[in-house]
Amino acid sequence: MSKMNQLSAELDELKKCGEILIKVSDTLSELLSTPTEEKPAKEPKKKGETKKALTLTDVRAVLAEKSRNGYTADVKALLLKYGADKLSDINPTEYEALLAEAEVLGNA
Repeated sequence: MSKMNQLSAELDELKKCGEILIKVSDTLSELLSTPTEEKPAKEPKKKGETKKALTLTDVRAVLAEKSRNGYTADVKALLLKYGADKLSDINPTEYEALLAEAEVLGNA
């Protein structure tokens, strides 16, 4: 193949790529300009769907925040209520109940 034929073939390919880019651009413009239906902020839970398991880090973050806000004694009392001197001694199955009680601290 001569250099001119090769250059011509490459130019044809470049034109095809440009045309494809224009089509993609038009499609994107169309999608962005078309109003879409608003989705609800939170999808309803489906039957059988489980909650994300709470971790020690999740619980520690909430309790640390409560403690910083002046509820250190209340946080310690909660830990004792669950039979522990420190958070790491609490059974992970009790994290959800512990958090539920901790979140109301200061809301009374």
